[in-house]
Amino acid sequence: MTHGNSKPSFAELREATAELLADHAPDYAPSQIDQFTAQRATAIDLLSADDTVPTMIFVCVHNAGRSQMSAGFARHLAGNRAIVFSGGSDPGPVINPVAVRAMAEVGIDIANQFPVPFTEEIVAASDVVVTMGCGDVCPYFPGKRYIDWVLEDPHGQDLAAVRIVRDEIERLVTSLLSSLGVGQ
Repeated sequence: MTHGNSKPSFAELREATAELLADHAPDYAPSQIDQFTAQRATAIDLLSADDTVPTMIFVCVHNAGRSQMSAGFARHLAGNRAIVFSGGSDPGPVINPVAVRAMAEVGIDIANQFPVPFTEEIVAASDVVVTMGCGDVCPYFPGKRYIDWVLEDPHGQDLAAVRIVRDEIERLVTSLLSSLGVGQ
């Protein structure tokens, strides 16, 4: 990848993304690598943009439940009035299927998402960093608004328990978007 102040080409960024993802799991599909590369490219562009659209990242350990549900609600509720990312400190292999089912019950499809690590450029491009249980390994950049949500981890929970987490996430995301001036 190009170093210094120059922006990497998409091919360079894709190669670096493939290497990054291979460190977490060797079986990411090419379309997933492309999707995450596009997210990283958006973040790099945001670093030099004078944009008034709020940008946020939701971070948990495995990026398979809480952060994915949070990002799903934020994308659904904000539409194009916010840019939303999610990531994990130790991404799991797949999205929690019970979380996918709980979100589908409220009309939000997160089945096409997949766990990814948070990256420096995405955190640096975010106005708000919402952390959920990643502790000392959560990313920190001065000048960002940090919020820590204490939520039960849906891993291993039944649908009834995940519904409770989902509903609390919806409340928290709605409040966050309102605080950012991104109402419905």
